[in-house]
Amino acid sequence: MITYLRSLFIPAAALIALFPCSGTAAALEVFPPQVTLSGRDARQQLIVINPTDDLTRAATYRSDTPHIVAVSPAGIATPVRDGVGQITITHNGQSQTVKVTVQRSGQYRDVTFERDVQAILTRHNCNAGACHGKARGQNGFMLSLLGYDHGFDYAAIVEEARGRRVFASNPDYSLLLRKASGTVAHGGGRRLAPGHAQYAQLVRWIEAGCPRTPADAPRLERVTVYPTERILAPSTPQQLVVTAHYSDGTTEDVTHLAAFSSSESIYVSVDENGLAKTGPLPGEAAIMARFQHQFALCHVLVPMPGSVPDAEYAKLPRKNFIDEHVWAKLKRLGVTASEPATDHAFLRRAYLDVIGRLPSVEEARAFLDNRDPQKRDKLIDALLARPEYADFWANKWADLIRPNPYRAGIKAVYNLDAWLRESFRENKPYDRFAYELITATGSTFRDGPTVMHRDRREPEEITTMVSQLFLGVRLDCAKCHHHPFEIWSQDDFYSFAAFFDRVGHRGQGISAPISGGEEIIFLSQNRLRGGVKHPVSGKTMEPKPLLGQEQSVTIDQDPRRVLAEWMIAPNNPFFAKVMANRVWADLMGRGIVDPVDDLRATNPPSNGPLLDALAADFQKNKYDIKKLIRAICTSHVYGLSSIPNDRNLNDGRNYSRHYRQRLRAEIMLDAVSDVTGVPEPFAAMPPSSRSMELWTVRSQSVFLDSFGRPDPNQDPPCERTTDTTVVQALHLMNSPRLHGKVIDNAGRAAKLAESKKSNAEIVEELYLAAYSRRPKPDETAVCLRWFDRPNTTRRQAIEDLLWAFVNTPEFVFKD
Repeated sequence: MITYLRSLFIPAAALIALFPCSGTAAALEVFPPQVTLSGRDARQQLIVINPTDDLTRAATYRSDTPHIVAVSPAGIATPVRDGVGQITITHNGQSQTVKVTVQRSGQYRDVTFERDVQAILTRHNCNAGACHGKARGQNGFMLSLLGYDHGFDYAAIVEEARGRRVFASNPDYSLLLRKASGTVAHGGGRRLAPGHAQYAQLVRWIEAGCPRTPADAPRLERVTVYPTERILAPSTPQQLVVTAHYSDGTTEDVTHLAAFSSSESIYVSVDENGLAKTGPLPGEAAIMARFQHQFALCHVLVPMPGSVPDAEYAKLPRKNFIDEHVWAKLKRLGVTASEPATDHAFLRRAYLDVIGRLPSVEEARAFLDNRDPQKRDKLIDALLARPEYADFWANKWADLIRPNPYRAGIKAVYNLDAWLRESFRENKPYDRFAYELITATGSTFRDGPTVMHRDRREPEEITTMVSQLFLGVRLDCAKCHHHPFEIWSQDDFYSFAAFFDRVGHRGQGISAPISGGEEIIFLSQNRLRGGVKHPVSGKTMEPKPLLGQEQSVTIDQDPRRVLAEWMIAPNNPFFAKVMANRVWADLMGRGIVDPVDDLRATNPPSNGPLLDALAADFQKNKYDIKKLIRAICTSHVYGLSSIPNDRNLNDGRNYSRHYRQRLRAEIMLDAVSDVTGVPEPFAAMPPSSRSMELWTVRSQSVFLDSFGRPDPNQDPPCERTTDTTVVQALHLMNSPRLHGKVIDNAGRAAKLAESKKSNAEIVEELYLAAYSRRPKPDETAVCLRWFDRPNTTRRQAIEDLLWAFVNTPEFVFKD
């Protein structure tokens, strides 16, 4: 650890290796290369960088035409008088000049509500969820979250409470300014001091009669951030500049009005003024800059200090395209890969990942003794062909779509579960799987996919599920307001919901807490609900896919089929990616995008080219899930050890090593049953059933509840956590049922005690059963001493060892 901490201090030679450049000094780069300042209150932050550093605060600024333009020591240019001027920037003997054009310096630009006032309120978090933007506002004053509803906010400030919040004859006495400046008590504290430029803007707006933005005013089309990408050493700053682009071709520096956030603040943090700073650890982050409802991203990479020879990466095995993309990313970061996992670690990992169970003692012996160099690839093929595969992967999808049987009905949920398992048994292509779910019609007692529409009965309910599961787009926020971190609006949400408006239900409906009746799901030939209406405008929405055009749907056409065909089309930017990412996360311990179903620009993938390649391969193979699993599991990356080296110790998202995971609840219980040799009894299931075969989470099991199976009252989709808890540890140590399995007369311990095997052979079998490996000599010696304890029978020694093995991290975790 001391060596690692010392390595964070980067010597000059290391910087040169990381950021090669010609000559003795890298050329200065200044942004923007030329400036136009329009209006008395215009401003422009200048940025000065070279390939390795941000020099904005280290450079010296001089206005060569001080009668036209002024510049602050921090590099902020402001107008003085109309004309063309020049600013010179110098650093370390180098210099650059910037041409500055000043227009209308004698007058302020008109302040309007939408363009200026709402931007100021958002900048100072007045309309944030923790302040006046929360559901019921704060202290009687409510604003729309992040200013998504201009009309509502204008009425709240100007018209509500008899207009007492603004006072045109004496703007400084306006409650809006007195609260913001702290002149009167304000729970949010002082936000704007009198004399601040934005305070002055609010004063001018109130003096002008609180004008709205004219309909013909230039519209904000997009924002950009500079720089868009940077490779920086640890503990290095980088100033950002945010530029608003309007429909009339004009631009404006809005850095002082933008809101900033980091996707990974441990690697790169950012303050309210757009100053990003890298942390001490190697990694990467996306800095989001948001102005009004537009945002832009700056990607920052922090390589590992020091250099790694190219030959180190060139010699890494490349079994398929996955390895190529992972090695390329590691090379950019200066991170090195761990050694390959041992055979026993790979064996146990593959069994648990592909079929959700431990290998038997015989299977473990056969694999470990096999000398075939292709045995790992052959193992994956064999596992994918086994019947346990279907139950295991259906169990994963049951978390995502299986409703509470007490709400949707026991027979209906059983029918859905059977359909899921049959889909994976026949290796149904994923596009057809999704299509059948989305467009399902028929009886909930006969047609499994219809149960999803029985549970999610309203268009708004099923919209959030379908968009999250199959597109990786979380539209929940857009139901009530514009998404704070994405492009989705209420129009997008309710246009998407319109695809489900004509889903009809015939039958007894839902009668929770006990629903039992059959229901028929069908395409209604009339609009029973009168269409999906926008909650603000009241407009009846026409079906429109995300990023698409409104769809014309005839009365005899099922809108869901139109949606499903758009979803599974080859040019859909979401469908293949979210499934590829979901499977990758299951096998590799972390999604390329995390959470796995939250694909958005402000939550970027850790390896974008890899995710694109996985999605393209998935499409090329006609959405064959088994082929996707095989591609991942036969890569060299999948077979890496979880043991870190000195250059990947802190890597948690670039797959330079395997990431250990706690076993899922069902896998864990089945593993305990397999190791002890005593099956778990379940209500409403045949004898010797495995927990992976359960059709409902309503089956009583303290063990499964302790290890995190979904709450039966929780709405799907349910994403499980892999956290460990004190409850889990105490359950393994003290559970009477687990103790009963260990000491059962028909269990493994009893049978081994009665067998003719030697104590050493018994120890080996226990290791193979629990860990899929043979014991090391010192482990054997320790275990054999257990048999020699006074007043201990052979069976007691075996039972003690078996109980101890079940309580070890090596058993509880998938390595």
